Amino acid sequence: MSNGKDLALTHVAVLVADQEKALEFYRDVIGLEVRQDLPFGGVRWLTVGPASQPSIEFLLEVPDMVPDEAAAAAARARLASGAQGTLIFTTEAVDDTFARLRDAGVEVTQEPITQPYGVRDCGFRDPWGNHLRFSQLRG
Repeated sequence: MSNGKDLALTHVAVLVADQEKALEFYRDVIGLEVRQDLPFGGVRWLTVGPASQPSIEFLLEVPDMVPDEAAAAAARARLASGAQGTLIFTTEAVDDTFARLRDAGVEVTQEPITQPYGVRDCGFRDPWGNHLRFSQLRG
């Protein structure tokens, strides 16, 4: 029986309205690599992840992937409200990352700031309302 010490995180679902647009955003703008792109019912099992972390994948999930209609309706409502999850990335150059994403037209939610807890970070929002944060450890 597992006591939890053998658990490892492999996938995190990111709710999006359009998988093709999400692929373009997360691959071409953010810079993640495609891990899997397979047919999945009427949609795709489409995952991306950071090149430096091959064991973690973000599933670009649309409401039609949710098997229960009540849960799918709730996912559509969350998309409509723009209230989604948060992904936090680390980077070696937060100011450069900020400039690159801002210049690419990504919605800025916070310009780079040095936080009292030891990081310099900034914030963005993806086209579906998910919060994206980029942090650089200060040393």
